[in-house]
Amino acid sequence: MIRRLLPLLLLLAAIIVAPLVLPPFYVTLLNYVGLYSLVALGLVLLTGVSGLTSFGQAAFVGIGAYATALLSSSLGLSPWLGLLAGLAITLLIATVLGLLTLRLAGHYLPIGTLAWGLALYYLFGNLPGLGGFGGIHDLPHIEVFGWRIDTAADFSLLIGVLLVATLWLLGNLLHSRQGRAIRTLKEASGMAEAMGVNTASSKLVVFLIAALLASLSGWLYAHMQRAVNPTPFSVVMGIEYLFMIVLGGTASLWGALLGAALLTLIKQVLQDVLPQIFGQTDNVEMIFFGVLIILVLQYARDGLLPLLSKRLPAPRPPRLSLDDAEPLPRREPPIAGQPLLSAKGLVKRFGGLVANNDMSLSVNGGEVTALIGPNGAGKSTLFNLLSGVLPPTAGEIEFRGQRIDGLSPRAIAQLGVSRTFQHVRLLPTMSVLENVALGAHRRGRAGLLRAMLHLERHEETRLLAEAARQVERVGLGEFMHTPAGSLALGQQRIVEIARALCSDPLLLLLDEPAAGLRYGEKQALASLLDQLRAEGLGVLLVEHDMDFVMNLADRIVVMEFGQRLATGTPTEIQDNPAVLAAYLGGVE
Repeated sequence: MIRRLLPLLLLLAAIIVAPLVLPPFYVTLLNYVGLYSLVALGLVLLTGVSGLTSFGQAAFVGIGAYATALLSSSLGLSPWLGLLAGLAITLLIATVLGLLTLRLAGHYLPIGTLAWGLALYYLFGNLPGLGGFGGIHDLPHIEVFGWRIDTAADFSLLIGVLLVATLWLLGNLLHSRQGRAIRTLKEASGMAEAMGVNTASSKLVVFLIAALLASLSGWLYAHMQRAVNPTPFSVVMGIEYLFMIVLGGTASLWGALLGAALLTLIKQVLQDVLPQIFGQTDNVEMIFFGVLIILVLQYARDGLLPLLSKRLPAPRPPRLSLDDAEPLPRREPPIAGQPLLSAKGLVKRFGGLVANNDMSLSVNGGEVTALIGPNGAGKSTLFNLLSGVLPPTAGEIEFRGQRIDGLSPRAIAQLGVSRTFQHVRLLPTMSVLENVALGAHRRGRAGLLRAMLHLERHEETRLLAEAARQVERVGLGEFMHTPAGSLALGQQRIVEIARALCSDPLLLLLDEPAAGLRYGEKQALASLLDQLRAEGLGVLLVEHDMDFVMNLADRIVVMEFGQRLATGTPTEIQDNPAVLAAYLGGVE
């Protein structure tokens, strides 16, 4: 906590001292850096962390600016009412735009934001009552308890306090349960849904936070300039905001400040120098920015601040006092032999391809059921049907007597089903502990505001303590704070199992858990699965290692061409002529 607060306190002290030692021109320039930083911080959360590219943030700046301009100048209301109105209007418009555009994927999403960014820009210039492209002038000064904010130094303090508060709030958010969910959106949203994360809700949340920060910046800008017009809210300015985070650090909060400062200062210098070279003044600096961004993307793709940070000693992981944390509540384990999962007559068609045809199986508590078959037999498709990733074309799936076919992966995870993946899905830059803690997401209740205000510390300690216990349980305690991406493939598979166990499941779906493991690691995994079986958990695993399967499984289901070929004990399967002919190499 102190490590995160110290840089913020130093920044606030620098902001307080700056007006005392710098000329007013440079103080004004720093004020613009602060305004741009607020927007850039929202973009770090939206684009850098969540992977949702937006060209329209300048339009939200305009909404905040025009709302306060209209209410305070035309209607004579307090600028603080203008702030509340701007945030409320932004929240409403951003919610509608978010629900419409966040469904888009790939390049369609940035094109969508470009479209409504342009629409709002022209709306500002043509809507009656907003002054056209000439804008609104003579806005009143902001007053706080009788203090009239009318100089660059006054605005420096107000902007600085809001900027430091924003950094603190977003830092708290990213280091919380909600923040871990947000960090999955960019690369592993499918995995997050299987862990119980509502990814659609998380996307909308970060979109709204970014929009509200842009609106706040617009309110400050309007009263600092005491005038508004559409020009600063164009798509060109939206592109510049993206330049800032690309330059400073796309996924770094402090990188947003660095990028805003560098772009503002470079722009000021270029506006003075380039016209003398080219003989014109119309946005010539954009040529230079284009070249600069290409160079940054080529040699520092994560931004300048992360590049500089790599040259510094890595910070020590924080010491967490987890030993005394209160354990999380657990489900009552199923009784051995109790039916958990039952699939009957499953059919899955992809056009004319039948991946699964009349496929049936069952898994009981306290048993390990193995699903085997040659490549292309339809095992992964069946796994995706059971976990809710794919809806079945026909057939039904029950879990503990409840129909789950057609439910979302998140809803199925909530019932007590957890899974691993054939291709490992971890967040490589996050520590092993944080990756495993994702499995406990649905076991926490703290919402967004509690996370941002850092009021979820007790719950967060319990979640991390549960994750630490599972990491120790699978034998990776020495790698607790190691980035998951630096582990060997076999170790990453074990991390996935620990993450699945952290959700307190009743049924584990393991997709090739022994792939990439050495002999000793396979023995340790078999011992762990034996322990889970003894605790009453049901396990369904897909595996190609026949020695591992035959020595572990209670029952085996064999698939061929999307259908069930045979089912039985390991001994029965090894003696089955059809299985021997189709899969194990024939009777001889």
